[in-house]
Amino acid sequence: MKSVATFLVLALIWTAGLFAFAHRVQQSTPAPLPAPADGIVTLTGANSNQRIAAAIALLERDLGNRVLVSGVNREASREDIRTVSRAVRRLYDCCVDLGFTAADTVGNARETAEWAQAMRYRSLIVVTADYHMPRAMLELRAVLREPEVSLHPYPVPTPSLKARGWWRSPRAARLMVVEYSKYLAILGREAVLGLGPRDRDPAQQKAPT
Repeated sequence: MKSVATFLVLALIWTAGLFAFAHRVQQSTPAPLPAPADGIVTLTGANSNQRIAAAIALLERDLGNRVLVSGVNREASREDIRTVSRAVRRLYDCCVDLGFTAADTVGNARETAEWAQAMRYRSLIVVTADYHMPRAMLELRAVLREPEVSLHPYPVPTPSLKARGWWRSPRAARLMVVEYSKYLAILGREAVLGLGPRDRDPAQQKAPT
């Protein structure tokens, strides 16, 4: 009986945490315009077109000097990304960098760290989906230690998650549960194991030449 009671308590805590996480995601958008920063980074994934377009819109408002699109599909061309971003060619050609090495959020964090270091940037606007932002910020902060580099989130809304009864939609519920579980895993890694992207390669810690 004690094990059953323990399981029920843990399940209740997990569920309460899920709904708190969902509330945080839902309240994060619409996001106010961030303060100007040195650079803007957008992390690709689901609804990448909206994320990239949002980052380019910030660049057009002079809220950053350059944009990094992190985690671009290796099969995508530079022109493909310009098309989905709807960027003015002059601005795109001068001020948008594409990163092809990242395959996941950990990779995004490392790719962003390398770019920020190469550019000598000390402040970044981070653009990604609302549900992905909490985990993305954990990973980025693990390699870009504040106050060395300040990070300013700019989440992009996910329409399916805006409804009050998101749990009634199998797609929305699955997305929220999966992302919350990944978020908890990162918290556990940071708190207990101390593993992850903060264990950077020595080459990544060298000053740019």
